[in-house]
Amino acid sequence: MATFLSFDVGGTRIKYALITDKREIIEKNSTHTPDNGQEFWQVIDGIIEQYKTTIDGIAFSVPGRVDTQKGIIHIGGALTYLKDIHLKDRIREKFGLPSAVVNDAKAAALAEVWQGSLKGVRDGAVIVLGTGVGGGLILDGKLRNGSHFQAGELSFLALNLRDKGFKRTSGCLGSAVRMISAVNKAIGNADEKDGKQAFVAINGKNSKALAIFEDYCRTIAQIILNVHTTLDLECFAIGGGISSQPILVDEINRQYDLLLDEDDVTKHVLTRPKIVPTTFKNDANLLGALYQLLHS
Repeated sequence: MATFLSFDVGGTRIKYALITDKREIIEKNSTHTPDNGQEFWQVIDGIIEQYKTTIDGIAFSVPGRVDTQKGIIHIGGALTYLKDIHLKDRIREKFGLPSAVVNDAKAAALAEVWQGSLKGVRDGAVIVLGTGVGGGLILDGKLRNGSHFQAGELSFLALNLRDKGFKRTSGCLGSAVRMISAVNKAIGNADEKDGKQAFVAINGKNSKALAIFEDYCRTIAQIILNVHTTLDLECFAIGGGISSQPILVDEINRQYDLLLDEDDVTKHVLTRPKIVPTTFKNDANLLGALYQLLHS
């Protein structure tokens, strides 16, 4: 049984885990994401040094535009120091180990295809709700990377053309962080990042919180409808931290049906897709990165 080291690089935390080729997580940990490239590689190399004699390869999930074939991070999203990084070459030269790297939302989709909500689904998508709206598209049973490795960048969908710039995009209007902030402001909670209290208010049917939440879920339903209209998918799996709240997927489904009820033509023509929660939650990117390594 082979063992691998998998990294999930996020804007605030770097998660890492030892995982077998049978998807068994042996151990996992996390550390703070550094603010600059020099410290970043010190952290990554330090972790690899701990395990290099016992692992068979290294997998990475990172934000941004990634060439999964050549193992190059072209743009690291919010982590601007991850630019033009030939990661596969770097790991091979420094540690003599095979490696792979994949965009974080695409990693989540691969995890769900492997053993999760998209297992056996020929055409589907994962939508990751966080600071923005990430997407991973599975078409004909394979991950769609796109001609420029940017397929599934749902944050850039233009949802409201009356606004300009980023304000009109799903990355802004569909931001879970933005929604949580708005709910906390509405209920008078000084901690705008407090997701727990925001959902206490939402689940408690606080009228102000519920109105913001329902409007948010309508936006996500609109994103799903737009993507489905283009690609005719069988299933959408909803991920991200807030997906652990059962009310989220329930409300997105309700809002999707309301959108269809408002337009008889759309309701008649389009076959309704399934909208379900993802299976792996916080471990999805770690597992999806390993899937990329095992199949590259």
